[in-house]
Amino acid sequence: QVQLVESGGGLVQAGGSLRLSCAASGTTFSNYAMAWYRQAPGNERELVARISTAGSTDYASSVKGRFTISRDNAKNTVYLQMNSLKPEDTAVYYCNRFYNPFRSWGQGTQVTVSS
Repeated sequence: QVQLVESGGGLVQAGGSLRLSCAASGTTFSNYAMAWYRQAPGNERELVARISTAGSTDYASSVKGRFTISRDNAKNTVYLQMNSLKPEDTAVYYCNRFYNPFRSWGQGTQVTVSS
């Protein structure tokens, strides 16, 4: 059974930084492109960043230049380094497989950016 566990969120002032982690178990992590998503209250879940099995990356325009996604296949972990945070980045952040997301999502990690 696949399990995704996100961590690293918190409360930060605008302009600050956070590093999120997502540990995957129960699957061959290195076989998949992975992604970070976020969902703010009242909004649909949206794609933030993705990383291929080879390490190529792509970002939503709203976070490009501020966020960096990376992966460590040996640790079955994907990361999201978030810099220059803005209040509009406030959301619950989730990771999942990019193509055909696993049905079971993790609990997410709350990121709150104060102005």
